[in-house]
Amino acid sequence: MQNAIISSPHVPRVNRVDRIMFEVLLALIPGILVMTWFFGWGLLINIVLAVTFAVMFETVVMLLRGRPPLIALRDLSAVVTAVLFALSVSPTLPWWLTLLGMFFAIVLVKQLYGGLGYNPFNPAMAAYVFLLVSYPVAMTTWLAPAGLAEHPLSFMESLRLILGGALPTGLEWDAVSSATPLDEMRGKLKLGQTLDQIVQSRTWGLLGGRGWEWVGVAFLLGGAYLLVRRIITWHIPVSMLLGLTAASALFWVIAPQTHPTPLFHLFSGATMLGAFFIATDPVTACTTKKGQLVFGASIGLIVYVIRSWGGYPDAVAFAVLLMNIAAPTIDYYTQPRVFGHGSART
Repeated sequence: MQNAIISSPHVPRVNRVDRIMFEVLLALIPGILVMTWFFGWGLLINIVLAVTFAVMFETVVMLLRGRPPLIALRDLSAVVTAVLFALSVSPTLPWWLTLLGMFFAIVLVKQLYGGLGYNPFNPAMAAYVFLLVSYPVAMTTWLAPAGLAEHPLSFMESLRLILGGALPTGLEWDAVSSATPLDEMRGKLKLGQTLDQIVQSRTWGLLGGRGWEWVGVAFLLGGAYLLVRRIITWHIPVSMLLGLTAASALFWVIAPQTHPTPLFHLFSGATMLGAFFIATDPVTACTTKKGQLVFGASIGLIVYVIRSWGGYPDAVAFAVLLMNIAAPTIDYYTQPRVFGHGSART
């Protein structure tokens, strides 16, 4: 049997944008399922609303620019932006805030700069920060995780709350909501409680807050899938997690009763989602290998600084946007040496 000879270049697969975005969506499934289990149907409702609004705005802008909308919609970048936004916001976020967030992300942050590949900031995180600064109460009202909520909301109750802003009859927010682990840790430390006292609460698990720790594990598994599939490289997520770990470990060793453990920081809030799915955005992150290490480590350090001394408990979005600004400069100073252009030996 004669084997066919195929000429070079030998490319095993094509890394098209739509394929990469589809793989990212697949990797998000474990986190979506775990978050839905712990925080209810509101998450899935927000995802559907966000995707619908994102596709709508993408279509309108492309038509206004005189370009075929299908070309932009096929790459799935608007869908990924919408899903990441929905995973970051409260599962009770009113529908009109999701609409406003997607307008900000797609029209102002993405398309206003020329579309995919030209936006300097991560659209999902820019929309998140915009809404957090403008509507802090709605953005920080989180449901109590499964097992702690006095009245878990059904699908129809979640739908009425998001679309109409009405809680079930006879219920108050205290019966369905609770502070996030980062909020609770921050507040109780300010009241003078020690770490040992804080973690005695039934809201705490093995690694962090009950429910939240398993969300972090799920996104970690999704990130591992992206690494195995070579959708992302290890440089940004590993350096970000190491930067956060190093900073938190230093202060935890110095004052273990007033500074949470590194594991708490790693498995609370949006740490794992940010490390593997947000900071690794190929458009707004650094492109050189050395630059990616600096980029990721800086995000981890900024996250710890803001969480410990800033005005917001979870700082992933702020840290990513700050480093998006610095990414071009970091790339400029971390360019690899071109072969044949090294310094001459004397």
